[in-house]
Amino acid sequence: MALRESLDVLMFVAVCAVLLTGFPVAFTLAGIALAFGLIGMAFGVFDFGFMAALPQRIYGNMTNDVLIAVPLFVFMGTMLERSKVAEELLENMGRLFGRLRGGLGISVSIVGALLAASTGIVGATVVTMGLLALPTMLRRGYDPALASGSIAAAGTLGQIIPPSIVLVLLGDTLANSYQKAQLEQGIFSPETLSVGDLFAGALIPGLMLVGFYILYQVVRAVLDPKSSPAMPVDDSVSTAELYRRTLRALIPPVVLIVAVMGSILGGIATPTEAAALGAIGSILLAGERAGGLKLPVRTAALSLIALLFLTSFMDLRTARTEISGGDQLGIWLAWLLCAGIAWGLLASTHRLWRNGVLGEVTQSTARITSMVFVILIGAALFSLVFRGLGGDDTVHEFLNSMPGGTTGAVITVMLIMFALGFFLDFIEIIFVVVPIVAPILLMMGVDPVWLGVMMAVNLQTSFLTPPFGFALFYLRGVAPDSVTTMQIYRGAVPFVMLQILALGVIAVFPALATWLPRLIFSGM
Repeated sequence: MALRESLDVLMFVAVCAVLLTGFPVAFTLAGIALAFGLIGMAFGVFDFGFMAALPQRIYGNMTNDVLIAVPLFVFMGTMLERSKVAEELLENMGRLFGRLRGGLGISVSIVGALLAASTGIVGATVVTMGLLALPTMLRRGYDPALASGSIAAAGTLGQIIPPSIVLVLLGDTLANSYQKAQLEQGIFSPETLSVGDLFAGALIPGLMLVGFYILYQVVRAVLDPKSSPAMPVDDSVSTAELYRRTLRALIPPVVLIVAVMGSILGGIATPTEAAALGAIGSILLAGERAGGLKLPVRTAALSLIALLFLTSFMDLRTARTEISGGDQLGIWLAWLLCAGIAWGLLASTHRLWRNGVLGEVTQSTARITSMVFVILIGAALFSLVFRGLGGDDTVHEFLNSMPGGTTGAVITVMLIMFALGFFLDFIEIIFVVVPIVAPILLMMGVDPVWLGVMMAVNLQTSFLTPPFGFALFYLRGVAPDSVTTMQIYRGAVPFVMLQILALGVIAVFPALATWLPRLIFSGM
């Protein structure tokens, strides 16, 4: 028994050690799992029958409706990145808010939140904003540390503000853990947890974090005016024209975000269906920005919005024995709207294919999606071997032995995830660590939505924490040579403190994460 307990601990340590060498994640997880499975068999402490569940696990993951949202959201984010949405937003909002002290920093936080809600890809957001905003902020006399910290922090908002790839993967993993925890407690009609619950739960904490960032920019501008000076007024552009340009840049992505999130929270669409809606919207937006004929794209956009409203008010199902005259009229109208959407999509995809954008986006989406699913297969094998070696029992005993009961166990898990976030990507933590610890915490009575939001904010914090935060490495790669690594680290520290403060506020007031999902999905 002692050997069995030692093997599961050594297996986890070995995975972390090999990952730090930079070896591919999926092969590390699968290779270490196979090696320790063979060692366990040699010593008679591992039953190879556990491996029989692997094909079923893989098939289940490949046919999981929720995970279909991953490539769709990745496609949406990559397409919006190529459509120059961030460039227009930063330019116009920078001019609008730049007249105030700290205005550029405020505009970076707002644009970061909008990009987070539309792209959800941290690396792309940090790099894009680093290339576009950092030179402008430095040229206008901003403190390099403050400018770097603002951009890196705004870029990490994609971890917590829905729709987010992190929340999709975390929601699916927590849903499985929640079901397992209830079954082990003898509840054979378990409650379910959806990605939509997690999206709703993360909305208020995400907006609260954006508010903290903006408040810090304002306080910093008041206490240290030299760190964030105001931009000189550009007399060549009138205030009315500036507002018009800003609205023109702001309205399309905001409408897309509201359509995606509104369809989920309004119960019109599942997260996967909403992801498809977002992918279509991103193609139309990118096609409109690419130039050429505007009529097909705008017709398709209006048709898409009209179809959403029509779906929310009428029953458009055709597989029914009886269809009323009003519903039949609605179905014919829906077909007409779908034709308008198809017209705009064909025009946009043709335009994007001709200028090479469509090929780049699809290749990038395929690479990222393949990486996620290959890691998922490796993590499934790792999980089976870890459980076969008694890892679940070891972790259960460890967390139960923590002083403070459930609170102590949650704090311990948060500290472990925070430390692992320095070295491991969020995908690895979600697929490897969360399935091990989440069932135990959920059996202790922890709310699954609150736990998911806490984990998401925690992972976001580790993304930003010096010296190993991934967002800092992304920014270092595009920052000018005049900005030192220490300035980037120093600028990130206040924002890390704000994220830890947000984590503490959510811990003390769990209703920030649980109230909205209950209101929307339970009517409570």
